[in-house]
Amino acid sequence: MSTPLPEFSRSVRLDQAVSNAAGAHVAATPEECEALAKRFGFSAIDRLEADYSLTEENGSPVARGRLRATLAQPCVATSEPVQEMVDAPFVIRFQLEGEASQDEEFELSEEECDTHFYEGGAIDIGEAVAQTLALSVEPYPRAPQADQWLRKRGVLTEDQAGPFAALAALKEKKNR
Repeated sequence: MSTPLPEFSRSVRLDQAVSNAAGAHVAATPEECEALAKRFGFSAIDRLEADYSLTEENGSPVARGRLRATLAQPCVATSEPVQEMVDAPFVIRFQLEGEASQDEEFELSEEECDTHFYEGGAIDIGEAVAQTLALSVEPYPRAPQADQWLRKRGVLTEDQAGPFAALAALKEKKNR
């Protein structure tokens, strides 16, 4: 039984990777954007594209490039869509599955912080870009009126609930 392809799959055969050394471009279709938004829990992805080049470093394929996306995520308080633009550089190191055990710890340099595993003679640059997008977005998106919405529902601010809030209340009580 074969594993289904990811929503945004762009397979690059490593024996043809030299043709990508000068640079390549990938862009998700509207249908792929919709499927990725569903997978990542976004309200919408309007655009997802990346320019990249492939090289070989220490025997592993490495993609360097720039990811650009326009999307909306649900606000952590109100759940209404919060617009976001992502324009981020990336470096993705691809490691052959089984070369090193995924359970085995290994130290990554700053440039190797994104490592994706592959099987056979091809890498999936589309899936790697999609996962990079998921890691590049605002982790706690907030709508402009989120604070007001929370106050109306009785949620305290950090100042009101922080460690010195009780001391401030005592000081205020003393001054009365």
